[in-house]
Amino acid sequence: MYKAHNLAIMIKKRATQQNITIKNMLIDCELGSNTMSALYHGKSIAFDSLARIADYLNCSVDYLLERTDNPEINK
Repeated sequence: MYKAHNLAIMIKKRATQQNITIKNMLIDCELGSNTMSALYHGKSIAFDSLARIADYLNCSVDYLLERTDNPEINK
């Protein structure tokens, strides 16, 4: 179903498209510096953390989970 590693890739892709560094995103979202590392290694994150990241990256959670190709859907 959903793989944390794929989520990490989508977050990095979206951040790169918007010229946002992962470090700054994590700081601004008040998330730990190991959040992305945990995702890359298959660990899940809390739903509210994922929602904060999606809001920060101006896209939907569905987009980050690859349920849609359109970042605007369900935003």
